[in-house]
Amino acid sequence: MHSEKFRRQLRQEAQHWRANGDISESQFQKLSDRYQFDQVDHAGRFTLVLLGLGLSFIGIGVVTFIVANWNGISHLGRSVLLLGLFFGLNGGGLALWKRSKYQRFGEILLLFGAVALGANLAQYVTGFALFLGWGIGCLAIAYGLRLKGLGILAIALIGIGYWTSWSQIYFSPTGIEMIGLQMPIVSAILFLPLAYWCRSRAIFLLSAIAIHSALLSSLAAIVTKASVLPALLSILPAALLWSYDDSLWSSGKSFQPIARQLAVLFLGGLFFWFSFHWVWNGSLTWYTRIPEWRSLPSVVLFAGIAIGQWLYMLRNVRSMNFNTIGIGFSIGLSTIVNFWHLRIQPLPIFAPILFNVLLIGLALGSVRTSLSNGKRRAFWFGILLLGLQIVSRLLEYDTTVFMKSLVCVVCGVSAIVAGLWFESRLRSNMNSMAIARSDYKSEKPPKSPMSGRI
Repeated sequence: MHSEKFRRQLRQEAQHWRANGDISESQFQKLSDRYQFDQVDHAGRFTLVLLGLGLSFIGIGVVTFIVANWNGISHLGRSVLLLGLFFGLNGGGLALWKRSKYQRFGEILLLFGAVALGANLAQYVTGFALFLGWGIGCLAIAYGLRLKGLGILAIALIGIGYWTSWSQIYFSPTGIEMIGLQMPIVSAILFLPLAYWCRSRAIFLLSAIAIHSALLSSLAAIVTKASVLPALLSILPAALLWSYDDSLWSSGKSFQPIARQLAVLFLGGLFFWFSFHWVWNGSLTWYTRIPEWRSLPSVVLFAGIAIGQWLYMLRNVRSMNFNTIGIGFSIGLSTIVNFWHLRIQPLPIFAPILFNVLLIGLALGSVRTSLSNGKRRAFWFGILLLGLQIVSRLLEYDTTVFMKSLVCVVCGVSAIVAGLWFESRLRSNMNSMAIARSDYKSEKPPKSPMSGRI
């Protein structure tokens, strides 16, 4: 009987051979049946599940006992108990994490150790300071061990602390809450390097959302009725995300496609919001208060970064394509219309018409991109934008019930037909690529005239 380590290595090599075309699918299946690839790691998983289940019940029992007797324990006893729990979980998790066979189980214990860290901090601090310290502690472990799970937990904790304390941060900040006024900068410094260190798409995605949501919050905190900052509010995240280019400092995995997908999502939501006529008719009431100008440094810094990134793209002609030109034109036009509406003359009729046109252009651009690269998500995003626009205009304006039902039916049928057409086109393209690949592999290199000679 061959060892599990040998079968695991053989399975990895066989998968590599199959991917390179060195062996066929039938040959791979024969190796799989002979060496039982499907049973590899089965015993290890069963042991891991059994240990996890047992320790979970033990943990539930210990926590239940502690909670039941918590009020009767002195403050010193609570501190010693929580510290012991913290060091025990992290020490055991680190010991298991170093062993490849139990690495995943060690990560679970380290996550429980991060929860114990929060319980320790909760004895001394509350509010934003609690979640900020808790998140930084988790980040320290995530950076040290390259743990994606702890990095995601840290982003979530700092985000919860920021948004639950938003009113305190922007209305009457004191002490450590002053850090929250520059949360876009803090988020970029804390989270973005971890995404590249762990090579994690999920961490980069959450980091980008955290940075730009905090940036929107900072912009909203300094908006007044006579301010032109709403124009900047509407375009800055999209301008930053689309022009993001990590090839300038990172030679490894690039996250630029994720940033550009977020930019398109943001613009889709923004154009859809601005496509309603009531947004521009002046019926909205302004929330009057003293603006928090201390959050302005983050806005100025990221606005400068966005301008610099776009200037770099304009200098680098190779990075300019149809999509970049379209996005840049949409961002510029949106800024001009917002500025004109706020400072020169209201545009209650022209502005919604223009943003409906921009929304159609963004939807058609997404469909065009999906046809060129074969990505389903871009296609269905464009179809969804078109459907939402048609249905929202139908509900926004006074039309008959028959017209509403007819348009909904037409939209549904059109979506089905478009989806079936796209899938058939995608399938035919994949078949053509497969045939071309098989023809290329079947070609034999010409025989060298020196072959067979000494």
